[in-house]
Amino acid sequence: MGSKLQNIKFSIPWNLFLLTVGAVIFVIGINGIIIHHTFIPGGLYGMCLFIFYKTDLLSPGFWYLLINLPLCILGWMLVSRRFVLYTLYSVLVITLTSELITIDLGIHEQIYAAIAAGFICGAGCGIMLRSLGSAGGLDVIAIIFNKYFNFGIGKTFLMFNLALFSLVISSYSADIFIASIILTFVTSNALDYFLSLFNQRKIVYVISESSKEIAKTIMKEMKIGATFIKGRGAYSGRDKDILMAITNNIQLKRFEETVFTIDSDALLVVENSYDVIGSTFKKRKIY
Repeated sequence: MGSKLQNIKFSIPWNLFLLTVGAVIFVIGINGIIIHHTFIPGGLYGMCLFIFYKTDLLSPGFWYLLINLPLCILGWMLVSRRFVLYTLYSVLVITLTSELITIDLGIHEQIYAAIAAGFICGAGCGIMLRSLGSAGGLDVIAIIFNKYFNFGIGKTFLMFNLALFSLVISSYSADIFIASIILTFVTSNALDYFLSLFNQRKIVYVISESSKEIAKTIMKEMKIGATFIKGRGAYSGRDKDILMAITNNIQLKRFEETVFTIDSDALLVVENSYDVIGSTFKKRKIY
């Protein structure tokens, strides 16, 4: 069952589905809210909106397509053909839907509009990035910089957005500038949420005198794999087997009950994990 799901995730129809749905949601946020308030979101599409507002030439979608074409050529040469083909598809969908979707979600309060638009656009971008492609724009540049210069992906977005918002603050009112910052912040957090959706895990450490019995029980009854890490008590100086396991929010409470049923004096440490790749979990994403 697990291998079948992995094969589906790497299949062309599934990736095209994610890119299409994500692109449509992204454009709904842009055309339904952002354009009506003249906000400037971060990223390359934000720059396209800035050019459109200032020149009134073409449309943001066509600017996005024109700027992405040379970036896709670079990606073709420096990243991978599969990644570029998927990305080019998402760029085309964004361009077409930005011309076809004319909608006003009717959110008039500026702060509410910024939050709603940020959530919708972040959801769309997050869904697209769950595929083997991307939404284009800065994603391509960031991956190239990271691959060849070990330059952090987040730093690329930060530096570009700093330059973009320097233009915004010099050209628009303080209200638009602040709303655009809020919009970009919400977009980033929504993107992270949708990107990690269903992938988040809990790393659990158990320090107990009955760690072997606990491991045997969770492996048998909960079908959870476990690993022993050698440790030593700082006070007692005695060697101990620290149990490490990876679970999710649904199983965590049952895991906790199992541990303390076996050993009421056990120490349970739970950490959030953004993602877990390999073994029986998901495959590594290769562009």
